[in-house]
Amino acid sequence: MSEVRIAAEPRTEFGKGAARRARRAGKVPAVLYGHGTEPRHITLPGHDLMLALKTPNVLLRVDGIGGADNLALPKSVQRDAIKGFLEHVDLLVVKKGEKVTVEIPVTLAGDVASGGVLNQELVQVEVETEATHIPEGVEFSVEGLEAGAQVTAGDLKLPSGTALVTDPESIVLIVSAPRAEVEEEAAEGAAEEEAGAEAAEAAAEESE
Repeated sequence: MSEVRIAAEPRTEFGKGAARRARRAGKVPAVLYGHGTEPRHITLPGHDLMLALKTPNVLLRVDGIGGADNLALPKSVQRDAIKGFLEHVDLLVVKKGEKVTVEIPVTLAGDVASGGVLNQELVQVEVETEATHIPEGVEFSVEGLEAGAQVTAGDLKLPSGTALVTDPESIVLIVSAPRAEVEEEAAEGAAEEEAGAEAAEAAAEESE
């Protein structure tokens, strides 16, 4: 679990104009909330925040705004749809031992059996875990899986203390046959249907 210390400043100006001025100064507007406290409006250094957010579910220790413990988890990150720069961040205050619901990445290891084509349907799953011990992700070995195999979220082995929130029946990955083989089987099926139709038509003509 990664923890990053970051300096914050209280935010006293609001609205789109104030937000644009903050971003021009290299800062990102943010809100710190949780545990029954009034939301605190702050700004964070844009570059430091961008680097921190490269780590999924990073814990931020927010300095500079008072309070005995400002350990927070990013819950909502808004980015510019075109340029991708940070526009606003919501931070949830968390405590040691507290349970939170987050999404963690699913990584695959190994190679499927020769001829199989691996299709990953879910790249992350939602879990409930301790706020200060969020796993970096969950790994699943696909070594030797053959065409026709499928893995659901319930098949994933989560770290101790972590519970699955995603529907356990959700498909994580499927191993399918090579495209050429699938097309060949489809062609054979179509030919069989056509032959059956012709036979039925011939039988109908003979009965007339």
